[in-house]
Amino acid sequence: MRRRDESGSALVEFSWLAIILLVPLIWVVMSVFEVQRGAFATTAAARAAGRAYALAPDDATGERRARAVVEQVLADQGTPGQQARVDISCESPEGSCHVGTAVITVRVDSGVDLPFFPAIVGKGAATFSLDATHTVPIGQYVESTSDDDDQDTDPEPER
Repeated sequence: MRRRDESGSALVEFSWLAIILLVPLIWVVMSVFEVQRGAFATTAAARAAGRAYALAPDDATGERRARAVVEQVLADQGTPGQQARVDISCESPEGSCHVGTAVITVRVDSGVDLPFFPAIVGKGAATFSLDATHTVPIGQYVESTSDDDDQDTDPEPER
């Protein structure tokens, strides 16, 4: 019986193991980075939408601005195809979100597609769901008058 020469087989085995282990590892790392980028974009979009809504002159304009800002921020963060749903709620004693002591809450729900997933499996894209919430108090430091300030007092005469 002749002995078989096994020189070089370790290199072949190492190459196959490297391919089998490194390809999934690279995919996982790329997926984590994609999800992290989407999470940063969603958080930034919620914050910017809350500020845009709070700075608007009325509720209708604020809602339009908030939705436009979400799209712009997602595009600026490098995720232009990322779809987002914007929910705006308000706690206010007077029914308008733009009065003192109102609290505006903006929630942005979105998702990111995992890279190369449809090409490997052949089905629809796998998405990772993301959401962010930002709360903006309106008029937290609004000047208020007390009952003593309502009295008519003559200003000090000029000299």
